[in-house]
Amino acid sequence: MNPLVIAPSLLAADFARLGEEVRAVEAAGADWIHFDVMDNHFVPNLTFGPMVLEALKPWSKLKIDAHLMVEPVDALIEGFAAAGADLISIHVEACRHLDRSLRLIRQKGCEVGVVLNPATPVAALDCVLDQVDMVLLMSVNPGFGGQSFLPHVLDKIADVRARIEKTGKPIRLQVDGGVAPDTIGAVVAAGADTVVAGSAIFKKKDYAQAVRDLRAAAAAGVAPVRASA
Repeated sequence: MNPLVIAPSLLAADFARLGEEVRAVEAAGADWIHFDVMDNHFVPNLTFGPMVLEALKPWSKLKIDAHLMVEPVDALIEGFAAAGADLISIHVEACRHLDRSLRLIRQKGCEVGVVLNPATPVAALDCVLDQVDMVLLMSVNPGFGGQSFLPHVLDKIADVRARIEKTGKPIRLQVDGGVAPDTIGAVVAAGADTVVAGSAIFKKKDYAQAVRDLRAAAAAGVAPVRASA
């Protein structure tokens, strides 16, 4: 597996201070910045557009991981690539022509991610796994931060990890939703190497301690997982 990456989600940050928040989590030891894009169509919430990402780009040298929870998606792939996203992830469920949309991300010079919602079967990856740099498994239903981890996703993580290992490629496996010190151990033990954490970092007073707590819990092994809400 790849080294563990912790990517704070800006969905939980102080929107009035996004530049300072990005700089603060970089100083706290985060590895990437997770940029959640919601359109109030594919998911019931509205967040950021390409102009916000472009404005934040000078505030940090960390990789910006743009998670597009939008439908249709192709025009925003182009917009976020132009704005400076390093990696763009798109949902299987939001794409009419998934293969074409994934190829568009690559053509625009970005790393490629594909996302599955909690109820989407892992078999949806069968025809595209060889095209991607990362698989993102949602461990909550997308749309809002602060939700509880869905324990049944642990089996999906293990399934996808096995499929990745068969490819022989260094494809990352990211998990997003309810990741905290009491869940990250089980998530990493199941096979994830990249985790998105929102409230577990941005709702703490000491971001550096929050990042250290996540790394320590991940290294300690399986921790209790909260029951789903």
